[in-house]
Amino acid sequence: MQKALTKKEIKEIILKELPGLIKRDPKTREFILQLAQERFADKKKTEDRFEALLQEIKSLREEGEKRWQENLKRLERMEIEWNKKWEENEKRWQETQAEWNKKWEENQKRWEENEKRWQETQAEWNKKWEENQKRWEENEKRWQENQKVINQILNEIKLLHRKHDTSIGALGARWGFRAERSFRDAIKGILEESFPVSVQRYHAMDEEGMVFGRPDQIELDLIVKDGEVIIAEIKSSISKGDVAAFIRKVEFYTKKEERTVTRKLLISPMIDSSAKEFAESAGIEVYGYPEEVDFKN
Repeated sequence: MQKALTKKEIKEIILKELPGLIKRDPKTREFILQLAQERFADKKKTEDRFEALLQEIKSLREEGEKRWQENLKRLERMEIEWNKKWEENEKRWQETQAEWNKKWEENQKRWEENEKRWQETQAEWNKKWEENQKRWEENEKRWQENQKVINQILNEIKLLHRKHDTSIGALGARWGFRAERSFRDAIKGILEESFPVSVQRYHAMDEEGMVFGRPDQIELDLIVKDGEVIIAEIKSSISKGDVAAFIRKVEFYTKKEERTVTRKLLISPMIDSSAKEFAESAGIEVYGYPEEVDFKN
């Protein structure tokens, strides 16, 4: 039994025998040509395509030549305009250069004159500097002597200040107390004369230290109108700490006397801005003058 051929062996036989078979057998040659025509164009089609390509290249070359000639003419016109502008600018440059040269010569002349004046002025300044330096040294010597006298006077003033500081402080404290008392009495008279109210001085002992953190005497100004109680703090000046103390005094009064306070007032011609904001945030009315208080409602 003959052994079957493999695909590789069959392929080698076909490649070996096919060229001679094509030459000898017309049918085989025609079959091969038909197979090739399915993948490749014939000669006439190829020539037609090549001719069309040549015509397209020719048309593109003619169009490019036309555009080149147009651009060449534009370049020639631009060159003429450019040369004309160049000549005009050259002429202007020469005129400007001549004017600059003239101004340069004038400025050079002025510079030489100013340099001469500067040298003369410098020599004069040097002379005055030497004179002023000599005067400075003399004044420095006098200043040192005067400084010794001033230091001696300042020491004497410090001794006098220390001597009278205690007496002045005590006098200021007594004056502030009397001024605040006079201010309170004056406002009491204004309120009672201008409005249907009664101003009373409230005194009570804070045994628990609710206001100041220790037992102390509590004083308040009460403004009574139609049985309603208005608590007022009447002082010559009010700080933020005074506002806090006033709030605790009101709480002490309402707790001890078991009475409702209708309004809370602070009356002073001098009150710190932060103290005023603090008071208003706590529901306290702030007035700089007693006439501003409204008791009609």
